[in-house]
Amino acid sequence: MKKLPYGISNYEELVKDGYYYVDKTRYIEQLENLAEKRIIFLRPRKFGKTLFTSVLENYYDVKKQDEFNMLFKDTYIGKNPTKLKNSYHILRFNFSGINTKDEETTMKGFKEKVSISIEGFVKRYGIDFYVNPDLTSEGLLSSLIEAFKIQKAGEKIYVIIDEYDHFANELLGFRPDQFKNLVSKNGWVRKWYEILKEGTESVVDRIFITGVAPITLDSMTSGFNIASDKTQDPRFNEMMGFTKEELIKLMEVQEIEKDEQEKLLPIMKENYDGYKFSIDAKERIYNSNMCLYFLTSYLDFGKVPEKLVDVNIASDYNKIGNMLTLCKNENRLDIIEKTISGEGILTDIVQKFNPAIEFGERELVSMLYYLGYLTIEDEVAGYPKLNIPNKVMKEIYSEYFLKILDEEENLKIDSTYYTQIGVEIALEGKIDKAIELLQKYLKNLSNRDYIKFDEKYVKLIFYCIAMNLKIYIVKSEMELEREYPDIVLIPRERNKGYNSVMIEFKYLKKSEENKLSEKQKEAKEQIERYSNTEEMKSLKKLNKYTVVAVNDKIYVQNIK
Repeated sequence: MKKLPYGISNYEELVKDGYYYVDKTRYIEQLENLAEKRIIFLRPRKFGKTLFTSVLENYYDVKKQDEFNMLFKDTYIGKNPTKLKNSYHILRFNFSGINTKDEETTMKGFKEKVSISIEGFVKRYGIDFYVNPDLTSEGLLSSLIEAFKIQKAGEKIYVIIDEYDHFANELLGFRPDQFKNLVSKNGWVRKWYEILKEGTESVVDRIFITGVAPITLDSMTSGFNIASDKTQDPRFNEMMGFTKEELIKLMEVQEIEKDEQEKLLPIMKENYDGYKFSIDAKERIYNSNMCLYFLTSYLDFGKVPEKLVDVNIASDYNKIGNMLTLCKNENRLDIIEKTISGEGILTDIVQKFNPAIEFGERELVSMLYYLGYLTIEDEVAGYPKLNIPNKVMKEIYSEYFLKILDEEENLKIDSTYYTQIGVEIALEGKIDKAIELLQKYLKNLSNRDYIKFDEKYVKLIFYCIAMNLKIYIVKSEMELEREYPDIVLIPRERNKGYNSVMIEFKYLKKSEENKLSEKQKEAKEQIERYSNTEEMKSLKKLNKYTVVAVNDKIYVQNIK
């Protein structure tokens, strides 16, 4: 049985140490058959980008010819090699991990990354070249290209750039003024890419660039107009991440029994599936890193992990929220409300944008797509409809939504308060503390916000509160025999005897307060109908509530 490659991004290490590889090598053939030789391909964090670039490196490296069979014998490309296998000198850059404290440290870090890559390149391929510390990063690249032309006449370079935007995204999120200097007309990164473009006129034959967002494609790489963006190309929708079939095969290799697979797959589907990067794509994709985390924990401890999100993944997504503050011209709360409520947003996806110039609604929604907060749910009149892909992203999204409310309304909600809410619901079936928090949010929102308030808005805030209760599965408008209760809280571990909760929400404006009894009666009747469905009858210790908000006042009824 081969080991799960959780955390492994070096292909050679993966093969030699006996890890299982989900074979993506057929895409090497497809990429090579394209008319374009310089490719940009973007995916959210933790989708296997670095591993794929490592596969490319090992496949095309002229120095790996003798190892080809060992590395690729069990793969599609090993059985169907292309004419260009083992025919390039690989010049690989990875721009993650650069210290972005200020512009000087960023420039220094970028140059160090360039220097380290060039030092490894000249040593590996026996090129007589001095990595002069007095040269700029673009000077080093230019000098290397000239030396290669002379010493390796007739041979070609394949440039691979991983995390091309990582340090720029950090700057943009935390130090936008420094980002503007970085991307200015005389910006040093722009000059570096101009040198790379010049190299394609002589020895640089192919380029493959990966990253997360196109937020720096236009600004950083201005003049580098030779690359083709395949991010939304349906032919490459499944090039990174796992398909359902690949995930099932992975479980079979781990000797997980069929009945166990049938228990695990719905959990992984709900939490990690749902990504679609092209309107015309046929399949939805699972986040590969999250699936590997889940299965590794399951195999280690023999049970579903209590925390369904690796803390490293959660922190990656959460810190990127800093960039959402760049949307100055639009109400980002409106955008987030539409997506987290399930309404979704119909928009075209911006392929290149420069936030130093403009960052409005289209740019923000597009950024959420590239970061993995949103994905293509459907197509309407040729435009993609974007929505949240899965439950894990809803949890991260909900946490971010409440954080925005906390900041904008100057609230300070301690994380321990959510623990108290969860314990009260689990042990007593009461929602008093959750309602207190909901009312706190409603009271602190401005009068302007009440103009657009409705039942959906109140339910949205409560939903986000509930999503922070880690011991509960939160169902919003779950289908019950063609009935749709607003919120149902189901314990993740039903065998512990925790309470379940079902809530129906209503909203009235201040001027409609005389209709309170009518609304409460309507909500009660709905709750009673839902209670008679088989699924609700199966929940032990089900507590039922109606919640009617009248402006910023909340009226709760416990339905016995």
